[in-house]
Amino acid sequence: MIYGFVAMMVLVFSATLHAQQLDSTVSPANVDLPREQNRLFSEVSPQQSDCGCRNVPGGYPCRGECRKCMIGVDCRDGCGEEQRWKDSRRLDFDAYGPGEYAGPSRLSHLGEYRLRPGDELQAFYLITRSQSSGLYRLTPGDSILIESLADVELNRGTLENGLVIQPDGTITVRLLGQIRAAGMTIDQLRELLNDQYMKYYPKPAIDVTPVRTNTLAEDIRNAVGGQSGFSQQSVTVTVMPDGKIRLPGIGEVCVQGFSMNELKKEINLRYREIVVGLDVEPVLASQAPHFVHVMGQVGNPNRIQLDGPTTVLGAIAAAGGHLPSGNLRQVVIFRRAEDWRMISTMLDLQGAIYGKRPTPADEIWVRDGDVIIIPARPIVRFDNWVQQIFTDGIYGLVPPGTQFNAN
Repeated sequence: MIYGFVAMMVLVFSATLHAQQLDSTVSPANVDLPREQNRLFSEVSPQQSDCGCRNVPGGYPCRGECRKCMIGVDCRDGCGEEQRWKDSRRLDFDAYGPGEYAGPSRLSHLGEYRLRPGDELQAFYLITRSQSSGLYRLTPGDSILIESLADVELNRGTLENGLVIQPDGTITVRLLGQIRAAGMTIDQLRELLNDQYMKYYPKPAIDVTPVRTNTLAEDIRNAVGGQSGFSQQSVTVTVMPDGKIRLPGIGEVCVQGFSMNELKKEINLRYREIVVGLDVEPVLASQAPHFVHVMGQVGNPNRIQLDGPTTVLGAIAAAGGHLPSGNLRQVVIFRRAEDWRMISTMLDLQGAIYGKRPTPADEIWVRDGDVIIIPARPIVRFDNWVQQIFTDGIYGLVPPGTQFNAN
């Protein structure tokens, strides 16, 4: 008992001495003020308006009269090397005051988001009534008016109810029967009819007038939002595990790895092959869920959902924090690369947990699908081994103090 008490006192004395040394190394008296003053960020005067003090891009928000003089460590001062507490300098650590809960906008998470399986997309359909190049070509469902100055009996359709091009792309006219019209321009169809009727009339004087065109675009939009027009003209799709989606009229589209701009270009090029005057605007409705798995010596081994940029220590904290039995000097990260091959690394987070390393290089960002393992300390593994072999094993079968009668 006396030995345990002495050991506890030694530990308390060592911790107190270490804290005093740490305080002396980061005290303002040890900071080179002339050197640090040159490193201070230049303050930008906030713009004034009828709404009062406002922030400026890259500048500071409104400040009160009582400004804090703080010191700290900035990782960018190390030129790529890990900083220590002795490198502390004056640092504007409380720049946003009561607005620190929101903080700055920071840099974007990604330069460009790329689609992956599980992402949910919403495609909005808009009929533009315009064609970027070339002449309009008739499609099944369009209706036209055919008139002849030579014989009114050749007239087909009216301006109110035109002659409809059939699903097979043909129309039926007097004397000639079925004539293919789909894929032709109005001028081409007019010339064809005049040439064919020259067999019966010296000057047939056929004229063709479009009555209702671009019906395929309307059919696609009606399939998306209904004919009433009151429903939202959009369709929601999810990127399947094979990286594809299906859209009305064009079927499968492989979208995995596309940016949103590339996706819009690909979809509209597909639609322009079959229809004109239709513009599709894809929107990322929601991302596929992102998870990391934390296991080992943590309070609550679990799958953690990533709602934003998260570091290893952040993931461990979300899993209930590390247990005293955890070996923080050998935290293992298993990761899958772009081609699903396995890569891994080992991190030393003990200095960060104990407050000895202000900018720990091992405090990295976690990636979707990472597996984080905090193994047990060697002494814990040894204790488990003793428990299994001796306490639960040999001593379980033969309790200590058991005497055997040789007779």
